[in-house]
Amino acid sequence: MDSVKQSAVSSKKSKLARTFAKVLHIRMLTGVSAVDGVEKGKRRTVVKNNNGAADSESDSFDCSDEDQQERGAMEAFLAKVFANITALKAAYAQLQYAQCPFDVDGIQVADRSIVSELKSLSELKRCFVKKQFDLLLPETAMLSAELVEQKSVVKMYEISVKKLNSQVRLKESEIIFLKEKLEEAKSNNKVLEKRMNQSGPLQNLHLSAINSNHLARVLRHTVKTVRSFVQLLIDEMKCGGWDIDEAASTIEPDIVYFKEEHKCFAFEAFVCRVMFEGFHFPNFALPNESLPPDKKQQTKLYLRRFAETKSLKSKQLLGHGHEPNSTFAKFCRVKYLQLIHPKMESSFFGNLSQRSLVSSGKIPETAFFARFADMARWVWLLHCLAFSFEPEASIFRVNNGCRFNDVYMKGVTEEVFILSTQPDLRVAFTVVPGFYIGKTVIQSLVYLSQQQQTSC
Repeated sequence: MDSVKQSAVSSKKSKLARTFAKVLHIRMLTGVSAVDGVEKGKRRTVVKNNNGAADSESDSFDCSDEDQQERGAMEAFLAKVFANITALKAAYAQLQYAQCPFDVDGIQVADRSIVSELKSLSELKRCFVKKQFDLLLPETAMLSAELVEQKSVVKMYEISVKKLNSQVRLKESEIIFLKEKLEEAKSNNKVLEKRMNQSGPLQNLHLSAINSNHLARVLRHTVKTVRSFVQLLIDEMKCGGWDIDEAASTIEPDIVYFKEEHKCFAFEAFVCRVMFEGFHFPNFALPNESLPPDKKQQTKLYLRRFAETKSLKSKQLLGHGHEPNSTFAKFCRVKYLQLIHPKMESSFFGNLSQRSLVSSGKIPETAFFARFADMARWVWLLHCLAFSFEPEASIFRVNNGCRFNDVYMKGVTEEVFILSTQPDLRVAFTVVPGFYIGKTVIQSLVYLSQQQQTSC
């Protein structure tokens, strides 16, 4: 009994396969369009008879009207099957879309559509088994099936567009959330910076209260003002027609930078070298400046200078009733003349008027000198605080070519560790010096490279 059933099933499957093959074969031979079922062309062949004469006869099949109707009905039936399958795919896509986010009504509608399409497929199967084909107007049936199929395809595209729009809205909400987190972080940073910049904790310091955290805090502000001045310096150089690449190579030759914008660190290193020159001396860049002979008195003097300088802006320290020949004013003038070369100033401003004013003991009232004076103020504050320790803090620089050591050094940019293809990074040059306070180390900021030097 089972063998009979299996034979019947296999017979039906083979019959269906032969029907598909027959339809496709007829299409290729007769040139029947898949859309309208109309014969598009005929092939003619030339056959020679026994006498060598050529007889022309048609290569198309001489089908009866009944065969034509059956073939058209079969093609219309297949078009309905494919249209039904496409509609089923569209309904399933709609069901998937309704599941995320979960939409009860959408799921029910999609479920009903799937059931309806499955019933239609079942009905088509029944018609095929019983050979119940619609022999009337097969062209119209095929066009109708193609229309249904195209509508289903459009529906699937619409669902895809909806999914993409949902993803876009999700990404936009994530962007808004991240922007809010960024603004919150910025607000928190401002609050923390305001607390750090409050004059009270630094102004009212006593010898027994100062520690390495105070020096690290002042150093961060110093680095910030150095970078602000360097940015202004580079902008002025660009306006003056300077070759920034050549200038960076002159400051730090034979350096391979990971990024073009990293060349600004060469200018920061140059500015720091000039501004911190003589930092280890008690009188800094003023060799003729007298100091108390007693060490404790010197410490108290530096702490008092720190408190006085911290309470005022650089513009207030250099004018408006303050002594133009004060220690800080002298320090500013000396460092300005060391840092800004006459050719540089001439290319920036077309003259040397600022240099002349500084050399004569006066203070230029320009935005450029004001930015420089703000940087000089923080370097001065750092020196005063460093010599307020007992024993005083000492400054150090890292030699070029040294192997990177995170105890004494910190990369001026973390990108180097990501962009580097070699694990053995070495110091290309020191950007900002580091400090020793007893056994405490404040790391030096260095620019790292992959050049293989062995100086230390």
